[in-house]
Amino acid sequence: MAETLGADFFADPQSYYRRWRARGPVHRVRFPDGTDRWVVIGYPEARAALADSRLCKDFSRLDALISAQRGEPGADPRTLALLSHLLNSDPPAHTRLRKLVTKAFTARRIALLRPRVEQIADELLDALRGRERTDLIAEFAVPLPITVICEILGVAVTDRDSFRRWTTDVVGVAGREQQRRESTAAMAEFLRDLVRDKLSRPGEDLLSALAHTTDDGDRLTPAELVSMAFLLLVAGHETTVNLIGNGALALLRHPEHVTGLRADPTLIPAAVEEFLRFDGPVGLSMARFTAAPITLGDTEIPAGEIVYVALAAADHDPSRFGRPDVLDPAADRTGHLAFGHGIHHCLGAPLARMEAAVAFTALLRRFPALRPDPDAAPLRWHESTLIRGLVELPVLLRD
Repeated sequence: MAETLGADFFADPQSYYRRWRARGPVHRVRFPDGTDRWVVIGYPEARAALADSRLCKDFSRLDALISAQRGEPGADPRTLALLSHLLNSDPPAHTRLRKLVTKAFTARRIALLRPRVEQIADELLDALRGRERTDLIAEFAVPLPITVICEILGVAVTDRDSFRRWTTDVVGVAGREQQRRESTAAMAEFLRDLVRDKLSRPGEDLLSALAHTTDDGDRLTPAELVSMAFLLLVAGHETTVNLIGNGALALLRHPEHVTGLRADPTLIPAAVEEFLRFDGPVGLSMARFTAAPITLGDTEIPAGEIVYVALAAADHDPSRFGRPDVLDPAADRTGHLAFGHGIHHCLGAPLARMEAAVAFTALLRRFPALRPDPDAAPLRWHESTLIRGLVELPVLLRD
C-alpha cells in the first residue's frame, strides 16, 4: 500500500520521513496528482541512487511515463526542447553539455563576483534601515540571488519580478499544470529573444560566453542555449532564495548560535553547510526513471518506474548524521546531499555557497537584534515537492 502525501507534508516533511524511516529506506508514495511513485529516504540508498546509471533523467522518456500515468497528452515539442537541459539528460548528451558549460562557468568567474554580491546585499539591507519590520523573503532572500543571476546572464534586473513569478509556477505542486504551462511558455519566449540577442551582440555576461564557447568545434545550439538559460535562471536563483530563507528561519528558531556567528564570521561558511543539511532548499530531487530493475536497500524497483530521492530525508538519516534534528553549525556535516551527488551534482553549488555566506555575514552584522515577528500570521511554505521554501518570513529588525 502506498504512503500518501497529505496537505501538511509541505509544512513539515520531516514528520513524514521519521514515520516512514521506521519501515525502511524506500517507499511507494501517492503524490498530490494521484499517481504512485517511489521515494528513497535513506542516506546510503539515496547516495547510491543518485550515482546509478540505471536511474535515468532523459526528459522525453520521463515525460512519456508521467503522461501515461496521468492519462494526459505529453509536453509539446517546444516545451520538450526547453526542458531537455543539462539536469534532464543522461550521458553521452549530459557529458557533452556539462563539458561546454563548465568551460564558461569557471571558479575564477565566481570568485570575481563576490564584491558585487556584497554590494548588492549591502544595498538591500541599507533600504531596510530605520524599518521596524519586514518580510525577509521579499526584501532580501529573493532580490539578492535574482539580481545576481540576472547580472551573470546579462538579463535586465527589471525583469526579475516576472522571473520570480514564472519560476514559482514552474516548480510548483502538481495539480496546477495549466499555470505551469503558461509560465513555462512565457519564460521560453523571453529566453529565445534573449539568446538571439546574445548571439548577435555578445557582452561580458555568462550567457554570451556560453553562446560562443567551443570544444573541438562543438558548441551549444540556439535551442540548447535557451534550455541552459532556463535551467540557470530557475536553479540559479530559486535554490539560493530558499537557502537564505530557510537558513534565516533556522537561526531565528535557534538564536543561541547567532552571537558566535556574529563574533566570528569565518564560521559562517560552515554554518551554511549545516543550513543546507538541516533544511535545504530542495526537498525531493527531480524525477528519475528506472531503465532497468534496481534494488535499493531490500526493495526491488521494476523497470519503467518513476523514482525520487528525498534529499531532505537522507540528510536527516541518523545512521549518517548524529542528532540529525538538531541544528549544530559547529558539527562536521560534510557529505550532505543538498546539492545532489554524482554526475548531476549542482554545477552552481560554489555560487550558492558564496551568496549565502555573503548574505548571512551582512545580515547578522547589520541587524543583530533580528527576531521573528510575533504579530505575523503562521508561516506558509510553497506547495512544491521539489522546492522547500517559505512564502514569506516576517521579522522584526530592531529592539
